[in-house]
Amino acid sequence: MKTPAGTLYLVAREHVLLAAGFHSFADLHQRMDDSEFAVGCQDVKKIPVLSELIADYFDGDLDAINAITVRQPGSEFSQSVWKAMRKVPAGKTWSYSDLAKKIGSPAAVRAVGTACGKNLIAPIIPCHRIVKSDGAIGNYGFGVETKEILLRHEGALE
Repeated sequence: MKTPAGTLYLVAREHVLLAAGFHSFADLHQRMDDSEFAVGCQDVKKIPVLSELIADYFDGDLDAINAITVRQPGSEFSQSVWKAMRKVPAGKTWSYSDLAKKIGSPAAVRAVGTACGKNLIAPIIPCHRIVKSDGAIGNYGFGVETKEILLRHEGALE
C-alpha cells in the first residue's frame, strides 16, 4: 500500500494484522513465525477493513489505526511493551525510559528497546513514537527519515 512514508507491506489473516513494515514482504516473512504461513498466502492489492483504516490514518484520522486488531508472537514482556506502545497518543512521544516505567519495569530500558526493535507491526504498533530519554529521535528499523515522516504526519515534529 502506497503511503507518504513509503510502500507499507501488510500480512494479515482475516481481519487480524500479523505484520507490517516499509521494507518488503520478504523482510516480513523472514521475521515472522513460519507457522503463520502454514495455511498459505495470497497476494492482494487491499485487505478489507485494514487497508481502509490505514488509509484513513494517512488521510488525517490519526486514531484510525487504533481500531486494527494485531497479533504477533513474543514473550510476555514484549507483549506488555507492545500493548503499552499502542497507548502512546498520536502526536506525542515517550522515551524508552517512560515506556519501561509504564509497564512497571523502570530498570528494563534496554529490554524495552529490544522489544521495540522486534515489533513486527509498525507503524500500527507505533514504535516510531518512542524516542531517546534526551528527546533525540533515535533509531528506527525503517530508517530515521521514515520515523521523522510519521512523527511529522502526527504533529509530534514540526
